[in-house]
Amino acid sequence: MSGDLLRLYGTSEREPESRTLSAGDLSVDLQDGNLRTLRFRGHEVLRAIAFLVRDKDWGTCGAAIANLALEETATGFSVRYDARFSAPSGANLDCAITISGNAESVTFSADCVSDADFETARAGFVVLHPVVGVAGEPVEVQHSDGSVEQARWPDRIEPWQPFKDIAAITHHVAPGIAATTEFLGDVFEMEDQRNWTDGSYKTYVRPLALPWPYRVPKSKPFSQRVSVAIEADGDASPTAGAGDAVSLLMVPTTYRLPEIGVGLRPECLAGERAALDALSVVGARHLIAHFDPAAGHGIEALAGYAEIAARSGLKVTLEFAVPCQRPLNDEMSDIASLVGKAGLVLDTLFVCPAVDRQSTPPGSVWPECPPLEAVYAAARAAFPGVRLGGGMMSYFTELNRKRVPGALLDYVSHCTNPIVHAADDLSVMQTFEALRFVTRSVRTLYGDKPYRIGPSTIAMRQKPYGSATKANPAGGRIPMANVDLRHNGAFGAAWTLAYAATVASAGLEVLTLSTLAGPFGLVAGEGEATPEGALRPLAHVLARLGSLSGAALVAVETSRPDAVLGLAAESRLFLANITREAQVVVLPAMPRTVSLIGGGGVEMPAAQRISLPPYGTVEVLL
Repeated sequence: MSGDLLRLYGTSEREPESRTLSAGDLSVDLQDGNLRTLRFRGHEVLRAIAFLVRDKDWGTCGAAIANLALEETATGFSVRYDARFSAPSGANLDCAITISGNAESVTFSADCVSDADFETARAGFVVLHPVVGVAGEPVEVQHSDGSVEQARWPDRIEPWQPFKDIAAITHHVAPGIAATTEFLGDVFEMEDQRNWTDGSYKTYVRPLALPWPYRVPKSKPFSQRVSVAIEADGDASPTAGAGDAVSLLMVPTTYRLPEIGVGLRPECLAGERAALDALSVVGARHLIAHFDPAAGHGIEALAGYAEIAARSGLKVTLEFAVPCQRPLNDEMSDIASLVGKAGLVLDTLFVCPAVDRQSTPPGSVWPECPPLEAVYAAARAAFPGVRLGGGMMSYFTELNRKRVPGALLDYVSHCTNPIVHAADDLSVMQTFEALRFVTRSVRTLYGDKPYRIGPSTIAMRQKPYGSATKANPAGGRIPMANVDLRHNGAFGAAWTLAYAATVASAGLEVLTLSTLAGPFGLVAGEGEATPEGALRPLAHVLARLGSLSGAALVAVETSRPDAVLGLAAESRLFLANITREAQVVVLPAMPRTVSLIGGGGVEMPAAQRISLPPYGTVEVLL
């Protein structure tokens, strides 16, 4: 079994066990002391209710749970436990948790006190409303003064909080079903988590406009509570069964599949030289070379990039974090001189002020930075004739908050990351629900401007939310980690194919979903299910996509986009199972061949009804 886990997830570590609690038509999953996937008659009401504690750098403080007591009866359920959250300083926040539920409601309470001053970016309840079937729909928001706001859930992703000072939210779950969620004990507001590709709207405690981190004083108790009440017509229909076979609709488009990029990093140059052959195998056309003078990158890094470019023959984009500490023309001229001395020939230059990589929440003061118009003008002067890209070296969130003057650029670019707020398997795969809104929002902002995404990987390569990414020596599933072992397994291959399928209709020019070597790379390291030095499963996916760069896209709409995603071109259909259960798929026609991509091209029986294994990726020739 550990071998199967290693093959699927790149790690033998299991996710925490969950338990489904039910009462009548209501069900909810209890996992790690929090609630996931609250459903009524099969319809998702809430994605999560969780009591979370973040350290001063927004890292998650895990809860040590004790004295768990769970009771289920014919009419309801109850859960009680004690949770201790420990800060890096050694302070502990102790909370008595109570959860109760019946056929129409759930209540989640926390009574807390700290044994020392506890420094935190946030301590309290977070409630996630789903996006699918909710975006753009009516919603009723009650405020603390009793006033009621009739509004709509955001459709386009906006950078600011859609609702503030929230006492209760009433929304339509499905025809004939409504839910009211109440918040007590502090000030709550909402952010559109699609900014970070979370598939949810998040209502959280403590407004972002207040200073953070802040201190929970020693021995000063506080209490919070969230309750959900559901009203339903007697004839409100249940949802279709999740076990139904997945059907496909193939729709020709005017878009073409993007060219594949591969990232380069100075700290991985030795491994990149050794893995050079992987570039031709995956059909890469671009090298995205990261360069940050503040991190000590200099001419050695540029010379290494020049060597790899010369040996591979690929186009180079220099991803330059502009220090903006001296006159811009001087900084750009100095970099241009180093690039020339290194013998590095650039196809494009992507520039982003280094300070813009850090998060600036709505209501906060932006850090000092030269106008982007001046940054771009200096880059044009220092690199005449080189295509210029701009946007954010970090994530869509930052691009949405600081919208660059696209008219001055040859293309816009940003990255995404699926483990900013949560890192469990389900949350990572649910990010595709939000990713399609991200690309649509970028197209709304920048029209038909050439558009690139990446490097985007499961692990976080840079962190705008705090001082540094989280070290992950145990290889766990933790938010904002700089290493995520799922990149190495079938999970990483499915994530990669699903990502490409989700963004395909955005008409991207270049898509970059890996580096060449290292923990974000194409080739396996020591101790993986894949032999050391061989291509990881996601590289086989990228090889299929790379072979079709520029081909006309056929969009694939599935009846279960929460389970199976895909794309097609030139009679080749690619499908990814993004769940841990096998999924039955009905193909639109009898296939000529069906091959497992991550399984080294092993052929499956050619039938019109196929079974995709957990996190399986397949190529179908129609």
